[in-house]
Amino acid sequence: MGVAATIGVPAAIDPDDDLRTEAADRGATALPAPTLDVRRMPRGAPTVLVVLGGLATLLAFPPYDLRMLAVLGPAALALAVHGQRARSGAWLGLASGLAFFIPHLAWAAEYLPAWPWLLLALWQATYLALMGAGWAVVSRLPGWPVWMAALWVGAEALRGRWFVGGFPWGRLGFSQPDGPFTALAAFGGVPLVGFGVALTGTVLAAAILSHDSGQALRRGVATLAVPLVAATGWLTLGEQSLSGQAQAVTTIAIVQGDVPQAGLDFNARRRAVLDNHVEATLALAADVAAGRRSAPDLVIWPENSSDIDPLTNSDAAAAINRAARAIDVPILVGAVLSGPGPDSVSNVGILWDPDTGPGQIYTKRHPVPFAEYIPARPLLERATDLVDMVGRDFVSGNEVGVFDVAGVRLGDLICFEIAYDDLTADVVDAGAGVIVVQTNNATFGFSDETYQQLAMARMRAIEHGRPVVVASTVGISAFIAPDGSLVESTELFTRETLVAEVGLRQADTVASRVREGPEWVLVVVGLLAWAYGTFLHRRAREAGQP
Repeated sequence: MGVAATIGVPAAIDPDDDLRTEAADRGATALPAPTLDVRRMPRGAPTVLVVLGGLATLLAFPPYDLRMLAVLGPAALALAVHGQRARSGAWLGLASGLAFFIPHLAWAAEYLPAWPWLLLALWQATYLALMGAGWAVVSRLPGWPVWMAALWVGAEALRGRWFVGGFPWGRLGFSQPDGPFTALAAFGGVPLVGFGVALTGTVLAAAILSHDSGQALRRGVATLAVPLVAATGWLTLGEQSLSGQAQAVTTIAIVQGDVPQAGLDFNARRRAVLDNHVEATLALAADVAAGRRSAPDLVIWPENSSDIDPLTNSDAAAAINRAARAIDVPILVGAVLSGPGPDSVSNVGILWDPDTGPGQIYTKRHPVPFAEYIPARPLLERATDLVDMVGRDFVSGNEVGVFDVAGVRLGDLICFEIAYDDLTADVVDAGAGVIVVQTNNATFGFSDETYQQLAMARMRAIEHGRPVVVASTVGISAFIAPDGSLVESTELFTRETLVAEVGLRQADTVASRVREGPEWVLVVVGLLAWAYGTFLHRRAREAGQP
């Protein structure tokens, strides 16, 4: 009851009381009566069940990487909410969400007080509470495992877009950069992978609830195996076909310069960070001249590699010029520019030519709320002085991040932008043959954040059939093949330089062509099932049924 009171559930109400409703309240169903009746569980047992399921799902994500445990979260929640009222479903969804998001997002408190992290976890868990209410309703319908999995996609679609632009971190599909569900990404993106994982969990729950659990499980496995095997086979054939074709190749260098100190003050010595990247590039140029390293066609520096505005500061510009002329190829520089206006700044990627200096610029389209800008700043300034840490708000760019350089079309994403389906799809639509992620992980120390972000980048490679290049200030920097495998990567908080040949992908995946189409189909299916279940329930009540 302590947890319930904390989040605003009246202390006089036990959320598990609704779990012991009469069988008639479940309405008509085509499924046989379950052998496991969750309504007869001891008080609090359903909550414990979903908490354990949420923790199991956590272990499917990096750095634990126990992929198949991802199905246990949906399975446990499906068991707990089956045949129950919406209110109980909402509570159980919230409990499952808190069990997952509190540890999964612990990196948010690495250098901050605990309350912003816990508030973020609660915010994300409320979407699962809404989904849990829907799951309780559709659990009365025939085919409920499918409708539940579709509603899972709907909940992730909502929390990835609303509010303040959404926060899609921790989506179920991001747990699967390799494994039996991974190939689905090439056909329907991260949402289809999440649907496959959730459906496996709900089918498992149906098998446990069934009179003939063995037969139900075999039928469910067979149903899931056909699309999974087909997807894997098609993706493999596609990879072999493309590898057999002549593809353009470019050589790219990643410079990970490291920072003087980790934490929120990583760039308190901004010139030292810039000098680190300059010196690492000069060392690379010396190795190339001596024949120890291959000569790159392009060098990529990470986000925040120059937090001194090189367009207004001549010393910063001279330092970057020195590095670019030494390596004698363009450098994609991650920089912070002053303006527009006196109270704002821009997080950008600048293509710096060794002869002509700064050229094309991409401005980050999705700055992170509460980290790079403060929504409702005057109101929040009254509540906490933490907003003072963001002295000037970052503005949003309005152009897709595409650079034409060295015969390559690069699609540039900055840091958390890799988590957003539409931003990634936009650069592919604009013709990018390589996806670049410029990121800065120094603010999260040695936490799980960098591993989680790398898994997202790997999923994007599979989803769009493109090589992905991740350049971080402190790691993990990496070259990722179109099949999501790591070609080469760095360690955390080291100064390292990677050089690799990157094949430019010329063909689009199905997911690249259909974009958000499969996601919206699943969202509509889930909402229609919820609406129909609600209608049947209301009709039964109007007819005087219990």
